[in-house]
Amino acid sequence: MDWDLSTPFTITIVVDAAAIDHYGHVNNAEYLRWVEQASWAHSRSLGLSLDDYRALDRGMVVHRHELDYLAPAFAGDDLRLATWIVACDGRLTLTRRFQLIRPSDGATLLRARTRFACVALSSGRPRRLPEAFRDLYGGALVTEPA
Repeated sequence: MDWDLSTPFTITIVVDAAAIDHYGHVNNAEYLRWVEQASWAHSRSLGLSLDDYRALDRGMVVHRHELDYLAPAFAGDDLRLATWIVACDGRLTLTRRFQLIRPSDGATLLRARTRFACVALSSGRPRRLPEAFRDLYGGALVTEPA
């Protein structure tokens, strides 16, 4: 597949009828749900689960989402959603990029970017990234082309 960046982490999505809106294609809110699914799956693959977040009293919460809807998806479509960590400041934030491709025709349906901030789960207040977050997320960093 023609990924925007190298070495993507990917999940497979098969569009079910519940994702379809009144216009006959995937509802825009579904794409955001898939972005969240890919983020959690990637974090788990790096060794950070929800249990780890709770034990460290830290979480990465969304500060900003940017989603560019490029083409529609339909019921039954088999899709691949890729994510990359493209920024991690080692203090408070990290940024992910996403690309959704329909392999049957190679079409990119979505490009997205999400910026996360680290907070204490107990208070919701901003806190420094714990060492485990810095090591695992920082170690997965992919450099974007200039």
